[in-house]
Amino acid sequence: MPNRSTGMCPFSIVYTKMPNTVLDVAVLPKCKSKAASQLADHYTEFLSDIRAKLLQTNEQYKAAADKHRREKLFKPGDLVLVQMRKERLPTGSYSKLSKRKWGPFPITKKINDNVYVIDLLVEFNTSHTFNVNDLYTYIPPDDSTTHIDSTDPELFHGGGV
Repeated sequence: MPNRSTGMCPFSIVYTKMPNTVLDVAVLPKCKSKAASQLADHYTEFLSDIRAKLLQTNEQYKAAADKHRREKLFKPGDLVLVQMRKERLPTGSYSKLSKRKWGPFPITKKINDNVYVIDLLVEFNTSHTFNVNDLYTYIPPDDSTTHIDSTDPELFHGGGV
């Protein structure tokens, strides 16, 4: 059964050919050097076909994954919330009901688009380097509060029931 990524069965990839049948075993080549050179040529052609098929399939997978990907970029000085996974917290302080995102903390340094150094508090006792997947843009809360009085008759415009 062919693999969906390579288009070939795993046996033929490992052994560079399909399994021998009775007819294949009965017919043996007379000249070994010619067969050896044909086998080597077949093998290199075979591997280049597989390599090309895998590259094409990987490009399709990447295109499908990138369709839903949003790029997160931060600058030094931006405030972010940091998602602290269980492994980063001190032993015994993690519970499933504890908060997941801590902050806001300023970004100290950008190593590359995926890795940032955060100015964490000393109490966290963990590395200050975080992957972009663990960082979230900090949006400060609104100072203005909206108060709606449900008994205010002007809210109801007299339509409906």
